[in-house]
Amino acid sequence: MSKKTRTSVKSYQNNEFLSSTHARELRILAEYLEPENRFAHYQVDDTIVFFGSARYVSREQAEEELENAKHGDGDLEQAKMRLETSQYYEAAREMARRLTDWSKNLVDDERRFVVCTGGGPGIMEAANRGASEAKGVNVGLTISLPAEELGNSFITRELSLHFHYFFMRKFWFAYLAKALIVFPGGFGTLDELFELLTLLQTRKISKHLPIVLFGTKYWDEIINFDALIRYGSISPDDLSLFHRTDSVDEACKFVIDQLSQYALEQRGAFL
Repeated sequence: MSKKTRTSVKSYQNNEFLSSTHARELRILAEYLEPENRFAHYQVDDTIVFFGSARYVSREQAEEELENAKHGDGDLEQAKMRLETSQYYEAAREMARRLTDWSKNLVDDERRFVVCTGGGPGIMEAANRGASEAKGVNVGLTISLPAEELGNSFITRELSLHFHYFFMRKFWFAYLAKALIVFPGGFGTLDELFELLTLLQTRKISKHLPIVLFGTKYWDEIINFDALIRYGSISPDDLSLFHRTDSVDEACKFVIDQLSQYALEQRGAFL
């Protein structure tokens, strides 16, 4: 009579354990170590991060939606607003293309100032698209959500990273960033912007991190910075933490000037 053999599963191959609450620390650590290894392998030293709404579409798509709405297929007022906000998609696309062209012409063996987004649609897609059109690698840091969407098709495949934990995704935004460009957006964009402004204000981020707020009409309407100063919630000097503009030319010049002055001689990521 033969004896039954018992098969044992190694702990690090036990998917039931790895998916349990007891292994949360391992999953968090994996969302640090695996991206770190990937960035090192593909020689991505630092990034220019683009934030903004996932809901904005290209001018081409917005014009098509408006034409359909005029013929009774869709909400006409919403279609008009979609066309107006498509300017931000096109601006992000153009800015990412120009900054990628500039970074590719730097004399450097490693990839510097790589465009990085949250990997989704809207402004994220636009920035990844612009970098791709400049034939540059670009990064997408997607997040698992209940209504999950895959990363947009313009992300460099090897640099598309998918996260479970928001705070680990935010860490990688902040850790590699040498510049930040923020377009109009909703709760997520505001959350990301204010977290980084807080880290800069409190000097938890010690590196020089230029921030562009693109779309002055939007930002002046959404956030009353003057009221924050008037109520004593922030100091007037805090407004120097960011630069507001409506010009792609001005935004690109500001970012390039800031990176040339403060970041070209600095290698690697640090807070």
